Amino acid sequence: MSRGQQHKIGSGFGFHSTADEVLSGIDLSGKLAIVTGGYSGLGLATTRALAKAGAHVVVPARRPALAREALDAPVAEVDELDLSDQASVLAFADRFLASGRRVDIMINSAGIMAVPEQRVGPGWEPHFATNHLGHFALVDRLLPAFTDQTRVVSVSSSGHQVSDIRWDDLHFTGEPYDKWLAYGQSKTANVLFAVQLNALGVKSFAVHPGRILTELARHVSQEERLANGWIDEHGNVVDPLFKSPEQGAATQVWAATSPQLSLRGGLYLEDCDVAELTDSDAMESGVRGYAVDPDAAARLWRLSEELTR
Repeated sequence: MSRGQQHKIGSGFGFHSTADEVLSGIDLSGKLAIVTGGYSGLGLATTRALAKAGAHVVVPARRPALAREALDAPVAEVDELDLSDQASVLAFADRFLASGRRVDIMINSAGIMAVPEQRVGPGWEPHFATNHLGHFALVDRLLPAFTDQTRVVSVSSSGHQVSDIRWDDLHFTGEPYDKWLAYGQSKTANVLFAVQLNALGVKSFAVHPGRILTELARHVSQEERLANGWIDEHGNVVDPLFKSPEQGAATQVWAATSPQLSLRGGLYLEDCDVAELTDSDAMESGVRGYAVDPDAAARLWRLSEELTR
């Protein structure tokens, strides 16, 4: 059970570590990594670090032309994928499977945050549909390409502490929409997904990359950023808890490659270490018990299968 292992292990890395630093001495030559969202912000830093260590990186992108502009051909292979569209998810997965290649590392880094109320697909709430169901269906379809050494990393957030799974109203059809509750629910789903996937035999982790001001926050207004203390009146980042993209990418790269985690799995990680359980409302560190509950993880898996298969 992941709860019993949710304790720091003293990795030797921390808040300020970068992706390149945690990959020092690790040779990924001959390895293939898929990084969703791997062409901007945190994902771009992840792609570059993995490629620098020798991995062949596949970047499925909703905007492939933009991805190709951001990534030189030697750095990554770009394909098309819209995580909010189940048909697009299955089409990408089937194209990849047809190539006959294996997946050594899968990093589910793409996501949306604080999106105004809307609906995608069959009326789904977009955070849950994109951040969770899109990645769920993608991994589920790609399972034949996994080996017993494959690692799957889901990028969650301390935002999971805002909301447990809203089992009776996943898509905000019965209560007023709240963009932060919607985001928080999807980030809890990312953690539960890692818990259950690991229980099913695929080594998996969920990570909080830290606070990074990237394109992910495009739906957060300047006024809200100021009110939250993220920036000053000139738009400069002033919150000392914010990281650079290279620092933010460190935990997911560490999760995907570190030999320190070879006997662990189904855990929530932060600052390149295993996080502690917390019941604090501060949202600064730790993982809530409901996000690593094995029964909830199995329940969400069953529900996700019903919605996507």
